[in-house]
Amino acid sequence: MTATESHIAVIGAGPAGLMAAEVLAQGGARVTVYDAMPSAGRKFLMAGRGGLNLTHSEPLPQFMARYRAAAPKLKAAIDAFPPGALRAWSEALGEPTFVGSSGRVFPKAFKASPLLRAWLRRLDAAGVRFAFRHRWTGWDDEGRLRFQTRHGTAVIAAKATVLALGGASWPRLGSDGGWTTILADKGIAISPLQPANCGFTVAWSDVFRSRFEGQPLKGIALSFGPHGLRGEAIITRAGIEGGAIYALSAELREAIAANGEVVLNVALRPDVDEAELVKRLSAARGKQSFSNFLRKAAQLSPIAAGLLQEAAIGAGQSLSAMPPQRLAELINAVPIKLTGVAPIARAISSAGGISFDELEADYMIRKLPGVFAAGEMLDWEAPTGGYLLQASFATGAAAGRGVLKWLASSPPSLRA
Repeated sequence: MTATESHIAVIGAGPAGLMAAEVLAQGGARVTVYDAMPSAGRKFLMAGRGGLNLTHSEPLPQFMARYRAAAPKLKAAIDAFPPGALRAWSEALGEPTFVGSSGRVFPKAFKASPLLRAWLRRLDAAGVRFAFRHRWTGWDDEGRLRFQTRHGTAVIAAKATVLALGGASWPRLGSDGGWTTILADKGIAISPLQPANCGFTVAWSDVFRSRFEGQPLKGIALSFGPHGLRGEAIITRAGIEGGAIYALSAELREAIAANGEVVLNVALRPDVDEAELVKRLSAARGKQSFSNFLRKAAQLSPIAAGLLQEAAIGAGQSLSAMPPQRLAELINAVPIKLTGVAPIARAISSAGGISFDELEADYMIRKLPGVFAAGEMLDWEAPTGGYLLQASFATGAAAGRGVLKWLASSPPSLRA
């Protein structure tokens, strides 16, 4: 076992941890970032594979509403580091941003890797050190940080610590939620980690699954209780996922937890009113197959027609025998019974984490003086669209500022 001293330890080399390290270094602190993985930003890079969505351009009041119940808790951090500041930060790293048609904000390179490389160069120039393959395992009896490394246990005596270990989605990239036990043993209140921005399970028939697995449903509208939105979804072997599903995942997850299952309605032709659909479906079919008739009369894709057929069979009905009125109703309200939530390891993010009641205003854990927390470890969730990264960056910056403030008010012996 080796013992060393690090002035400030940041545990976790994702966006929250790296932003905390940057703020600390700018404030004159000596910083070491520790991470269990062999390199920094593994999940950040994965998030940017299809285009790095840094933040969103909508007005801040609407932006903050995306965080639901956690919005008041996150407001100060995001006010201090809002979307405009994140865009300016990216541009200062040589990665200017642009606003897409949906209002989402992307770097012009559209990838995470150039931004991360530039960021790591800047951190290196600021004197930030990195210690990879260091898995945090808690504290020893003297309050020093313990890490499991390739060479055994390392013990670090830090003046202050920022915990930014992420949630529990995509554990192979480093965020496995193992920290929950460590903090719970210290009496810290933690809401159970749950999948967020996730898929759901559906008991598809073998025929539907084998034919349509991996195919998208485009131009649809989803509705569930008072909630509804437009978007796309993808049929999976076990169920359904995709952007529109992710946006409703919090409400759907809560309903399944309460009732065991939930029915999601899918409008396959949301831009065509019912009367027009009835008129089209009342036309003579002639010698056409029923699937061909649906394709021409209602402009339904094969997967949309397949989903319609799946619903009819599930209800014990014949699709071809339905009167036009009933068929039109079904086309824009296809019921899909969601029976469960996809595993957290496949989720884009996770809900739950350290209760905000456990934190001081500066993100220090009340019961652990000198220990701060940021990012997805905290009990908040948000949809995709830039909200996840924005809150991670903003809370990382807030924790970094909190450390500097705490050190400034501490006895000289602690600041040395």
